[in-house]
Amino acid sequence: MTTILILLALFTLLLMRVPVAFALGGLGLVLLLMGGFSPLMAPQSMLGTIDNFVLLAVPLFLLMSNVLLKGGVGRDLFAAVQAWVGHLPGGLAIATVISCGIFAAISGSSVATAATIGTVAIPEMSQRGYPRPFVLGLLAAGGTLGILIPPSIPMIVYGFITEESVIKLFLAGIGPGLILMALFIGFSMIYAWLSPQCQSSPKASWTERRDTGLRALPALGLAGLIIWGIYWGVFTPTEAAAIGFAASLIITGFILRTLTWETLKEAVTQSMVTTVTILLIVAGAKVFGKAISLYRIPQDVSFFISQNFSEAWLFILVVGAVLVLMGLFLEALSMMLIMVPVLAPSLLGLGIDPIWFGVFFVIMIECALITPPVGLNLYVIQAVGKASMQEVAKGVWPFLALMLFTVFLIYEFPDLAMYIPFKL
Repeated sequence: MTTILILLALFTLLLMRVPVAFALGGLGLVLLLMGGFSPLMAPQSMLGTIDNFVLLAVPLFLLMSNVLLKGGVGRDLFAAVQAWVGHLPGGLAIATVISCGIFAAISGSSVATAATIGTVAIPEMSQRGYPRPFVLGLLAAGGTLGILIPPSIPMIVYGFITEESVIKLFLAGIGPGLILMALFIGFSMIYAWLSPQCQSSPKASWTERRDTGLRALPALGLAGLIIWGIYWGVFTPTEAAAIGFAASLIITGFILRTLTWETLKEAVTQSMVTTVTILLIVAGAKVFGKAISLYRIPQDVSFFISQNFSEAWLFILVVGAVLVLMGLFLEALSMMLIMVPVLAPSLLGLGIDPIWFGVFFVIMIECALITPPVGLNLYVIQAVGKASMQEVAKGVWPFLALMLFTVFLIYEFPDLAMYIPFKL
């Protein structure tokens, strides 16, 4: 009964539009006081949360992605990929998905990926006759690759919460990320083939392919450097973020010469605002998590699950359904910070690997990024494409179905996620 009352209080605060960080932290503090615990636990938990080497990767990855965004790297990536595949059926859609995947491997941010590639791809695809809802839906869904393909900011937070290896989480996201890209590309080609109004680009000359490829080469090298360094253990994810930020400054400031002092200032300011938002939510969630652990709520939930869900598939099905519903009114990071501390103790008892569950959880919160009314990527693409919410929401449903199909695939074939981190 206590668990239900606490959850009702939390969702009431959220429905009252209390900011997530203050809803979590405030409710946690009230629970500590009501339980007779020292209120000093709240600031101690917050300080212990923010003073963490793993979380240092978050502002560094955000800085890197914003510098690349302001430096026009997304435009160069899209032009290079389009030069090679733009003449194929659905070529512009293919170029969009591949560009999203590459930029995701650099930035680790869904919003940055959607905004960067969307700025270039939406006008180009619209001019070639692609229906607006399809274009907007493709960009909103393609942006979600930013939190699945490593590096991934939500996976960093998941690793921090569960104390699992961030490197293994990153590597586990590669296989499902590539599968999702392949499904998006396959659907786009079929869609373009069935839609006569979708025109391909003229076949690019070898000179154009060379020139655009050379301009995109530094960004491709940066993506390869980050993944290679993390995979071989040359540097930690936090060190990879620092190296990536330094490299992004060199690429945009000295090689491409597209970054100015003014745009650098904008990138730093936007990164600072996003970082403060994320860390406030993480700190509030830590206070709330401390309180519910003292009330033994995770243990009670774990006991309830073990008594009522003896099969792993049923547990996964119920969690997936709950996350889809929560995604209608909560953003991705908040869902993770609320749900993971409660669910994590139940995983081992059901034989579910925490690394696999992290990939599953990230795909499900990807769905939350493109489900109305609060899907963050919907608002990003709406702003970039100067579209109505109805247009964007109409276009995402096929891609949402493909994401849920990917969840089914990794459940039936766990090695799709587990092979690279544990067997390769």
